[in-house]
Amino acid sequence: MIKFYYHPSPNPLKIALFLEETNLPYELIPVDTRKGEQHDPEFLKINPNAKTPAMVDGDSVVFDSNAMLLYLAEKTGKFLPADDLKSRGEMYTWLMFVATGIGPYSGQAVHFKHFAPEPKDYAVTRYTFEAWRHWSIINDRLATQHYMLGNEYTLVDMAVWGWARAVPFILGEDAWEKLPNVKRLLDEINTRPAAQRAEVLKTRHSFKTEVDAEARKALFPQIAG
Repeated sequence: MIKFYYHPSPNPLKIALFLEETNLPYELIPVDTRKGEQHDPEFLKINPNAKTPAMVDGDSVVFDSNAMLLYLAEKTGKFLPADDLKSRGEMYTWLMFVATGIGPYSGQAVHFKHFAPEPKDYAVTRYTFEAWRHWSIINDRLATQHYMLGNEYTLVDMAVWGWARAVPFILGEDAWEKLPNVKRLLDEINTRPAAQRAEVLKTRHSFKTEVDAEARKALFPQIAG
């Protein structure tokens, strides 16, 4: 059985969605990042990067949410595009766009807007601008087709969904006015039973929600002092 190391944040939720869509049996192992559990020696043996998610599947150890999506898709043969170079190239392109663009810039925008100490005006401006730029590219993509890779729901849509849920926190409450196609995709995936099951996973454990001194030390050691 897959051991799935989980926290209710955007990247682990992509994996939760895939696991629920495919009905793969898994053991949910909570990692409370605001308590610093990602730095525990046992977890670092699985993921030396000290981030969630991660998973152990028999002899396979996989971390990074996008690598995990690819691994699970290849394991199950599900939610992949056609097996030709053109289709797979498109999949890799957009999945890596989420991995190297949407995730990092959205995450940094959140950090500087909501958690970083002053002075931070330049950083907020830069990362908010880049987050908007990346999300606008996704929005434009979805203006021309139903899903990220065309007419079929795939792992790339799951990757987008994980972060799209947080768009108002990343960009502001009025963000959906400028990103209607992203909102359409989010709303559609939210109606899927697998997405609803993925959302309720967070209720199985009492994850810490406040960002106090302990959480800041665990999440932002460079500013904790």
